[in-house]
Amino acid sequence: MRQWSGSRLSLDYTFQHHKLAAYYAGDPATPEAWREVIARVQTQPRERDRMVAILQAQLEQRQAPEQARAAAAKLADPRTVAIVTGQQAGLFGGPLYTLMKGLTAARLAADIETQFGVPCVTVFWNHAEDHDWEEVASAWVLDADLQAHRLTVGGIEGDGHVPVGQVHLTDDITRVLADLDTLLPQTEFTADTVAQLRRCYQPGTGMADAFGHLLDALLGPLGVVVFDGSDSAAKPLASAIFRRVLDHPGRTRQLASAAGEALVADGYHAQVLAQPDGTALFSMVGGRIPIRYRDGQFFVGDTPVEAETLRADAEAHPEHFSPNVLLRAVVQDTLLPTIAYVAGPSELAYLGQLKSVYAFHETAMPLIVPRATGTILDSASLRFLSRTSLELRSLQAQDEHVLNHWLESQLPPTLEQALHDLEHTMDERMGALLAAVPALDPTLDGAVKSSQGRIAHELRGLHAKVITAAKRRHDTLRRQFGHAQHLAFPGGHPQERVVCLAWFMNRFGPALVPRLYECLPVEGGKHWLLQL
Repeated sequence: MRQWSGSRLSLDYTFQHHKLAAYYAGDPATPEAWREVIARVQTQPRERDRMVAILQAQLEQRQAPEQARAAAAKLADPRTVAIVTGQQAGLFGGPLYTLMKGLTAARLAADIETQFGVPCVTVFWNHAEDHDWEEVASAWVLDADLQAHRLTVGGIEGDGHVPVGQVHLTDDITRVLADLDTLLPQTEFTADTVAQLRRCYQPGTGMADAFGHLLDALLGPLGVVVFDGSDSAAKPLASAIFRRVLDHPGRTRQLASAAGEALVADGYHAQVLAQPDGTALFSMVGGRIPIRYRDGQFFVGDTPVEAETLRADAEAHPEHFSPNVLLRAVVQDTLLPTIAYVAGPSELAYLGQLKSVYAFHETAMPLIVPRATGTILDSASLRFLSRTSLELRSLQAQDEHVLNHWLESQLPPTLEQALHDLEHTMDERMGALLAAVPALDPTLDGAVKSSQGRIAHELRGLHAKVITAAKRRHDTLRRQFGHAQHLAFPGGHPQERVVCLAWFMNRFGPALVPRLYECLPVEGGKHWLLQL
């Protein structure tokens, strides 16, 4: 069952792509766009053997499934292309959409390999260089009553100041795992789910490593290659980009800002508003510190640094540098033979600002494919929506207004008509009285209006009592409404953006990934209601 999905930009991208053609590499709905991007990527020089060695070393270190290692090996073939997606290293796998991105990419890679006869590998880029700790340190789960609970790991030295890839879990993760075990509804999969999470999330383990281990377990059997983007071994492959940024400070920002202004002029929005002195690079020495350029001078944070010092450092120690949001995708698609990136809504928007940035850095821009978006419901919730014909989004408001309106529409016609006739008659009679009173005694006007207000209030109260009586008669329906509401929109937010993978692992066990892979439609512009 499909429902609503997307902002104006994402809907136009899917259904009226011509309006946005100037901002992207091509329309993924057309075979010709795929043929063109495959040809561009296959002919672009890249150090495939070095990249394969880096991937294999990571996979070996994490003891990833053999299917993932075999897929990584395919990238050495100059014909091989890649479908890439990625996400921050969220606690316990992050929200459901993390898995949906990976599965969308895997499904797409299989389709491209079949349709165009090229070897195609799925790569999941673990954004381990991000330093927004608050974004990844918490996970939400639902208890047996579908009430949402937030679990947060604390006591982390350097959190918020250094990349997530450099943050290591402390003993506090043991407490969080115990809380998770208590909150999860007990199923036949609970013990195995918690045990698997304990193997991944151990005291002393890096946060990004733990995330990578979990994705290996879930997506590795599908041949998805998880890549830790903070790996210093990969930085030499991007050093030319870093040097180009330092040779042309501000150019990357200017190009992205100009595209953002053009998007706004076309009636859309600019997802990234770059700082006026931004260079699109961070220094990784002593944290993750923005490199800025103003008045002919580079600054690392607030410290002035000579241009030649930075350029020499980029040549000798590229691991000292990290791309920001305007440059990360270009680095990614320089390292990998990316023909398509599977993007969330925000990513789709900011990637629309980067076409000229890709060209400036001499990298083939991939096609952008919106990730599949959906809500996993149980049979009771789907029956409720079918019976009432309510749209999924009508459940998002955290009250019973929608239910009350639907119940009112279900009142017997004679009762509803009687209430309507009574209100109409009272309005008509009171209006006549108000017109006649001034001729008798003008001072009675206020008394009549006051009486009219009291009568209207009483009628509204009577109407509400009728609705309450109807709700009592439909008590089961009201419980079904609350059940569907809490499951689909915990705390008023879409399920896929809140509830973490651990909760779904606990509910569906080992069948979660294969069943979702099988039933998840990858057709863009729609939000799917799914039953596993």
